[in-house]
Amino acid sequence: MELQQLRYVVAVAETGGFTRAAERCLVVQSALSHQIAKLEKELGARLFERTSRRVRLTAAGEAFLPAARQALEAAERARAEVAAATGEIRGRLSVGAISTVTALDVPDLMRTFHDRYPQVRLKLIDGMSESLVDTVREGGLDLAILGVPPSFRTDRPGLGSRTLAVDHHVAVMAPGHPLARTRRGTVLPLERLADEAFVDFPAGSAARAQTDEAFQAAGLHREVAFEARFLGFLADLVRGGLGISLLPSRLVPRLPGLTAVPVRGGPVREERLVWNEARRSPAAAAFLDMVPAPE
Repeated sequence: MELQQLRYVVAVAETGGFTRAAERCLVVQSALSHQIAKLEKELGARLFERTSRRVRLTAAGEAFLPAARQALEAAERARAEVAAATGEIRGRLSVGAISTVTALDVPDLMRTFHDRYPQVRLKLIDGMSESLVDTVREGGLDLAILGVPPSFRTDRPGLGSRTLAVDHHVAVMAPGHPLARTRRGTVLPLERLADEAFVDFPAGSAARAQTDEAFQAAGLHREVAFEARFLGFLADLVRGGLGISLLPSRLVPRLPGLTAVPVRGGPVREERLVWNEARRSPAAAAFLDMVPAPE
């Protein structure tokens, strides 16, 4: 069994066909097909069902694929460790981040990292905190930047965690809203907001939990009339006068056309960096070293 054969199997599984897999691997299709057939003969089982319309994994292929990926990742890490021992950082680094990060300038950090370690292949995806932390724990990402309430558990087996910043929420609303005329310097108690219609992130998300927990702790009920997954859409709904929202104060400069008022007893958001200890490759360690100290 050879690593190249494993790469071919993964490529076919991910592209759904031998032709596209051969294009990805920069080989002729006949060579790729021959190597997979050779591997199947060695294993004593077919990995793919081939029809005139599609190619799909057999039950044996489904069982083989995760192990093949793990073997390729292990080989990649081994090469990276050897390179690091000779003073060169290389390999892959996959980073996840919420789109509302304020503690770090993520594009600038990625650019600086790329300039310093050009041999590292970078990947960045955005997502919701609760899914990002699970992906890190499962090994799909090396590290991620989250925005979560203080109660959110990141002290999980296999995870490392560092708090980057702590921010308090403010009430944001359209300039024509009655609360927008609050005298400068006034801090609104949370109960003053309980009867307002709210615009918030989807139920079950860490971003929503920050406000839900604050109202629950105060023994208050509120109505979330509109839900939005993305900050820009949420801000548009608030700007249109459909409701108010509670958002981290450091996000306000990104939201022109809205009025922000301080709140007493409101939600708190922690931005945290989490990483997979088992996947702490030389590239991941170098990235962690570049992240500024907590504020």
